[in-house]
Amino acid sequence: MDITVTKALYIAARAVDYFGMTLFLGGLLFIAFLWPRGGDHGRARGVVVTGWILGVVGTVSAIGLEGAWISQRSPADFLNWDLITQVLDVHFGKVWFARTLLWLLGGVVLAQVLQRGRVAATSLGWRVGLMAIGFGLLRTTGMTGHASESVRPTLAQIADFLHVLGICAWLGGLAMLLFGLLARRDPDELAAVVPRYSKLAMGSVLLIIAGGVVLTWQTLGSAGKLFSTDYGRTLLFKIVVLAVILLAAQGSRSWVNRRLDFAVVLRGQASAVRPFVYSVAAETALVIVVVVAASLLVTASPGR
Repeated sequence: MDITVTKALYIAARAVDYFGMTLFLGGLLFIAFLWPRGGDHGRARGVVVTGWILGVVGTVSAIGLEGAWISQRSPADFLNWDLITQVLDVHFGKVWFARTLLWLLGGVVLAQVLQRGRVAATSLGWRVGLMAIGFGLLRTTGMTGHASESVRPTLAQIADFLHVLGICAWLGGLAMLLFGLLARRDPDELAAVVPRYSKLAMGSVLLIIAGGVVLTWQTLGSAGKLFSTDYGRTLLFKIVVLAVILLAAQGSRSWVNRRLDFAVVLRGQASAVRPFVYSVAAETALVIVVVVAASLLVTASPGR
């Protein structure tokens, strides 16, 4: 019973880390390239701060829970130093220790935008630092997953990198839209930022689909395993949810094309913006389901 709980908590820790990364990286990318003024606003800052906290907690917890799970121990042992040192001696532990350090360095990047707001968000040095931290977090995500075990690990890990980058840009952007930009309903910001995010979202979706197709091909090897293995069925569930999200995203895109100008004319009136808010909220909730499914896939065997 304890080992089942340990595995469930380990999956939860991976999901928390993954979700935190999407909020942190996606949110900061949104501020850096779409809405620098967001760096001055509390709700937008709250999204990236929440992402950083979740990322740190998820990463550190996953190291201890990995040791407890592999050793068939109780989840209460996840802080056992002997188990932690054993994990740090293997490939997973080394990668995730590096990931912990990246999160700490990410805290420096975050502190700059909290202190300096849009001034930091528009500076070249800060953007370079963000991209370096982002690259490290995205790269370490694929170094301990199934992508590294495929027949063509280099191709699979490139696909994994692009797939996760797309998810971060999409979900982090949705969170910034929902809790930052749309909460303010500033007509000038809506007119300037929403169309640009709509284009970014389309690019992100293409990355997610292209990377996902390559990963599926490299990991499963045949379409039949989508139906004959637990891993395949979980992946199929993820694909179905993603398809539903794309339908919701199409509704959001339609609103941008047809109703955004009207909402701007009405100066961001709540009733004019509300349908877009509902659509973005639905997309955000469904993408979180995809993140949980991705965390389940990490601990599942592609052959089972």
